Amino acid sequence: MPIYKALVRHSQGMPRSFHVPGHQYGRVWQKKWLEGLGAAEFESMMAMDATELEGLDDLHHPQGIIAEAQAAAAQLFGVDHTYFLVGGSTAGNLALILAHCEPGELLIVQRNVHKSILNGLTLAGASAVFLDPELDPRSGLAIGPGIRSLEAALCKYPQAKAVLLSSPNYYGLGCDLRPYADAAHRAGMPLLVDEAHGAHYGFHPAIPASALAAGADAVVQSAHKTLPVLTMGAWLHVQGTRVPRQALARALALLQSSSPSYPILASLDVARAMLAEHGAALFEPAVQLARRLRDHIGHALPQYELVEEDGLLEGQRLDPLRLTIAPRRGSGYALLRQLREHGCWAEMADARHVVLLVGIGTTAGDVDALLESLCRIAFLEPAGGESAEAQIDAAGLMRRHGEEIAEPVSFAPIAAVSANTTESVAIGAAVGRRAAHMLVPYPPGVPLVYAGERLTASIASVLQRMLALGGTVHGLVKIDGEWRVPVTSCAHNACKSNGDPRTGLIK
Repeated sequence: MPIYKALVRHSQGMPRSFHVPGHQYGRVWQKKWLEGLGAAEFESMMAMDATELEGLDDLHHPQGIIAEAQAAAAQLFGVDHTYFLVGGSTAGNLALILAHCEPGELLIVQRNVHKSILNGLTLAGASAVFLDPELDPRSGLAIGPGIRSLEAALCKYPQAKAVLLSSPNYYGLGCDLRPYADAAHRAGMPLLVDEAHGAHYGFHPAIPASALAAGADAVVQSAHKTLPVLTMGAWLHVQGTRVPRQALARALALLQSSSPSYPILASLDVARAMLAEHGAALFEPAVQLARRLRDHIGHALPQYELVEEDGLLEGQRLDPLRLTIAPRRGSGYALLRQLREHGCWAEMADARHVVLLVGIGTTAGDVDALLESLCRIAFLEPAGGESAEAQIDAAGLMRRHGEEIAEPVSFAPIAAVSANTTESVAIGAAVGRRAAHMLVPYPPGVPLVYAGERLTASIASVLQRMLALGGTVHGLVKIDGEWRVPVTSCAHNACKSNGDPRTGLIK
């Protein structure tokens, strides 16, 4: 653990700080400032927050302990190089797009990706062909595009620079990416994968294999989501020769802070060491606890419907540590609130589902408390009114084209819509207008509406139902107690009929 050990040695040397950061190893936080509020804990946390001093290396030009830690991670994951990220998977996604695309160049991207992918396309001024996701037949959740859809896009757009997919999704649904990697490679393109929710993949036989094992050329993982890593700690793995390594390094230097967090770097280093030493044993207790949860809910609590691997489309895989449940009465948002009132904090909810993560730190007592809470809630009157069956699900709206391959969509490198060409209107009044910004249910952070896309009555209805049930949608604004949609003003050319007639996206 070279980074962690170097920071410990540095801290134990009782250094006198005449440098940044301004808290000076936490010494600023005297008890008089935080009396009774955890001053000692706060000071301890700050003790390893250093800067690029001699012996502590430099993330943007690693030659010492950071280079050693990244090399150890690359060896563990079996790749040519691993970059440590202190800006989450967002930084990795942005960098991959900038490294592959000059303005106007084309990527093939699945439609239901995280908003960071759309931001990356905007920063690059790139164009994208979006592939509609398939839907899980039992839950109705949007998953990845079918392999035939990708092959058709590769045939139609051989000039594309890369294929960018996301797997697994927030609900733990992913797929075997080997056919996708093979198809991209036959077309002479790299496969880039946003594997933010799969940093633990490949380390236990019950957990799906990573996209790296399927032959992906670059994979971004949010290590902080499922491993003992501080928030914003992530990895970007690269293998093979299809990814332009120098362009990627330049993009990371452009996007990441010139004062990276050493505690985040150290936590990535420590987590890698834990994985290397313990491997599958690190996850075995969590796998068993998750299995116990599934068995109990499936057999003793018929009030909830579980997303299970049985019934998934061919090639689809389910993360066993991520439980997605749907109450048969009431909304997912209501169940999330009820669980919180019982002291159990779930990862996220949508109108229909609640997502629960079992981690390597989860205990049997945690599982007992969750099951007891679910049992008590099951016999209450449903909060939130509507039955799960009656709710409109947003996943189906991700399928904009059916079996067709969309036309390319251009993303302007500078905001195409300025403040004086937008207005905010009621959701119902926005039907037929073009959105000025992405509208993103959060979590999971997958845009329902892109900037420049024309809003339909179905989309407006889903937005209204989400808000009524207690959901959150980034991009909406609240004026005088009413949620409104920022749209382009009709005088602006983005309001004119110059978009794809099937999608409403500006080309």
